[in-house]
Amino acid sequence: MAHDHSEDDHDNEFDPMTARVRALETILAGKGLIDPAAIDAIVDVYENKVGPRNGARVVAEAWTDPAFADWLKRDATAAIASLGFTGRQGEHMQAVFNTGETHNLVVCTLCSCYPWTVLGLPPVWYKSPPYRSRAVMEPRGVLAEFGVTLPPDTKVRVWDSTAELRYLVVPQRPPGAEGLGKDQLAELVTRDSMIGTGLAREPQR
Repeated sequence: MAHDHSEDDHDNEFDPMTARVRALETILAGKGLIDPAAIDAIVDVYENKVGPRNGARVVAEAWTDPAFADWLKRDATAAIASLGFTGRQGEHMQAVFNTGETHNLVVCTLCSCYPWTVLGLPPVWYKSPPYRSRAVMEPRGVLAEFGVTLPPDTKVRVWDSTAELRYLVVPQRPPGAEGLGKDQLAELVTRDSMIGTGLAREPQR
């Protein structure tokens, strides 16, 4: 299982609703009523730009404000809401902080529960059965396939999202990010780093 699988790799793994949507999209595209490239562009905006930017602002705030970070640990739902990020699938949140001793990884083993409020649309691989099973059974192997290799003594803790509780990983602040403003720090935070399948980017030298 790799995080850059093509959509064809999961054609037989869609839930019924997703399968119906894909079938309808294929029919409309075949009739020339929609442009698949335009649809892909819209999805990319919500999946990789609009949604994750909310979470990135939360992380940047936690990196720069110890009081906010403490609040985020104690009551993530309220802390996130204080920045204006509320809504469906973000009603009950818990933030887990990566450290040198522990790396956190989020999965939903039953379906695809995901914090849309802070991360936007879930990536295809997050909903796939291989990720949902292997993230629990062999998390280090999954992380390696995403390009994340941790020191042997770093513990990997896996969090299972549910309909009642969703998780936000706060990645470690990368080296060289001292002195950067919140907007600059937010640019270092990726969607994958807030799921745990990636790390925050290091600032360009």
